Amino acid sequence: MATPSPQTGTEIPKQVLHLERSLKQRVHRKGLSEIRQAYLLGEKAHRGQTRNSGEAYIFHPIAVAQILADFGLDKDTVIAAILHDTIEDTELSKDDITNQFGEVVADLVDGVTKLDKFHFASRTEATAESFRKMMLAMSRDIRVILIKLADRLHNMRTLGSMRREKQRRIATETMHIYAPIAQRLGMDSIRRELQDLSFRARHPMRYRIITGLVNQAEGRNQERLININQALNIRLKSARIKCQIEGRVKTPYSVYQKMKKRTLAFRDILDLLGFRIIVKSVPHCYMALGVVHNLYKPRPDRFKDYIALPKANGYQSLHTGLFGPYGDPIEIQIRTQDMAVVADQGIAAHWAYKLDQNDGGTTAARASEWLRRLLDIQAQAGNSQEFLENVKVELFPDEVYVFTPRGKIIRMPRNATVLDFAYAVHTDVGNHSVQSWVDKNLTPLRQRVNNGETIDIITAKSAEPRASWLDYVVTGKARTAIRHHLKNLKHEEAVQVGHRMLDRALVARKSSLDHLSEQAVSAFLKDLNFSRLEELLTDIALGNRMPSMVARQLLNKTGDEDLVQPLEALLLTGDEGHVISYAKCCHPIPGDKIVGYITAGKGIVVHRVSCRNLKEFRKVPDRRIDVEWDEDDHHHFSVETRVEVHNQPGVLAQVASIISELDTNIEHLENIERDGNTSMLVITLQVSNRQHLARVIRRLRHKKVVISVHRSIG
Repeated sequence: MATPSPQTGTEIPKQVLHLERSLKQRVHRKGLSEIRQAYLLGEKAHRGQTRNSGEAYIFHPIAVAQILADFGLDKDTVIAAILHDTIEDTELSKDDITNQFGEVVADLVDGVTKLDKFHFASRTEATAESFRKMMLAMSRDIRVILIKLADRLHNMRTLGSMRREKQRRIATETMHIYAPIAQRLGMDSIRRELQDLSFRARHPMRYRIITGLVNQAEGRNQERLININQALNIRLKSARIKCQIEGRVKTPYSVYQKMKKRTLAFRDILDLLGFRIIVKSVPHCYMALGVVHNLYKPRPDRFKDYIALPKANGYQSLHTGLFGPYGDPIEIQIRTQDMAVVADQGIAAHWAYKLDQNDGGTTAARASEWLRRLLDIQAQAGNSQEFLENVKVELFPDEVYVFTPRGKIIRMPRNATVLDFAYAVHTDVGNHSVQSWVDKNLTPLRQRVNNGETIDIITAKSAEPRASWLDYVVTGKARTAIRHHLKNLKHEEAVQVGHRMLDRALVARKSSLDHLSEQAVSAFLKDLNFSRLEELLTDIALGNRMPSMVARQLLNKTGDEDLVQPLEALLLTGDEGHVISYAKCCHPIPGDKIVGYITAGKGIVVHRVSCRNLKEFRKVPDRRIDVEWDEDDHHHFSVETRVEVHNQPGVLAQVASIISELDTNIEHLENIERDGNTSMLVITLQVSNRQHLARVIRRLRHKKVVISVHRSIG
């Protein structure tokens, strides 16, 4: 029921009266009068305007103000919320607001107005500049973004009156930007509601099904919630720990995320139940943890101490997973009352709205630190668009979420690459990676992953980790796996190849390692300061010592030096790994005539005899080594091809499809557009021999979209 205003006689709606009552305990009478004046000004400015639902527009800013009042925000913030759309949508100016309510309120409204003009799907310089200005305003007064979050929350609550297409667009923007901002500022209650509302708008059918299942589960689990709550209360009371216990069931969106992340059906999600234990002090948190661990068996690797190590947004709590009395896992969070307030309200729980008024609170301090970083980014950014992209990265300070082709979510650290993703899936997938499809686009392994991308790794049995991979992986798992593989593989391969090279040189002198006495070899190793034969063999394989020279010195030591016989060619099996490499200038493959050159630190580098670069190597004939392909070899080798194609939709997919049909992997692909009509695809393939390559080229030439195909000349 509306009440007439004593000043104007205008009826005051119940929403405004409720807002005033909720502020009465902490806002003085003059402040309440100003809030009433703000309503009257806003109502007059928005008069005649309605929302899509048909409701008078003024009720939207009143609802936004109520959300902020419920968070305990101050008078100026509430007034700015009531007027937040006036500069944008009415005849009121910033000066009008300044004259009546002061510069602080006017600056808040102006800051929100600039944010309203920004749409995250747009990349124009104008909108990026608007966003930059808003972020700078936010860095001066954090309440700007708090008003906008409340505005977005009410818009999401009333999204049903909009067109379906617009609902999805706004929900996607909310999920990708506003929910992360709320999380970054520690405002977990807003973050959770924004995610649930966005989920409902983006996937209404999934939301209805999961909500129904959650509600059914809550009904079935009601008795369990009561029993576990009672058991926790009794144990904590006997330990003289005063506390408040809250039982809860997971939200629909959190259930959906877990189903996607672990590829589970709803019936397989066991840890639907959760409890929050709120105690008086930090010592009581750890005491309560001991009590619950004595009551129920802890689950391995399910304990997190966010009190000692707070999250990036300042969140603090103890998290532990337990096996409940019914055999199902349960989650328990233990925190103080202050931590509980901060967990729900984040920066809004602190009265540190400006950078120079930091009260030392963890969330406020971390939010201020984040805003300072934004100022640094703005100072260094080349333009507004660059600043916008960097801010988006800052919204996800610790991790990004990407998908496998089956919909499983993989959490990756910021700046992680596709190769990091491959190792996150499985070490073997990482070790044998050659390329990937990212959102159905062929992508190199070094490309960084972005939120929401679907990544499909292309593997090959013959592919192995390279030392260069260490330059662009960032995860500990990937770096450790690559180093481990290289260390073990390189040593084993080097020993084997070094043994073959030295024995070959000895055979040319009518000897072999087996014919030499152990004492003679030990004495020779001692002269070279090697403790084991494997060290010498590795040095030979890596090109640091010439096998012919070592063989001559070794035989001189034993007195077995004889005339040198012609050397037989060293057979290449493809198993030599990193000790024998194949030149990227000419990409030799089985069937090509080849020659090897020993290079210090690299071992034997194999070239095609027709390679243009051999001119330089012929100046050092001592480093030449005759090599031949092993006839029984069945490995895959890299070869570069150039495919000229017509520029038309789907051409890349057609070429890739043919290559795949012939048991051939694409190791690298570069698209060089020659003109509007044709492009040159430079494709590095993995083939077994020249015949395999010839089949691929023949099939490609029969495609209408292909103009010409040829192998690159070294």
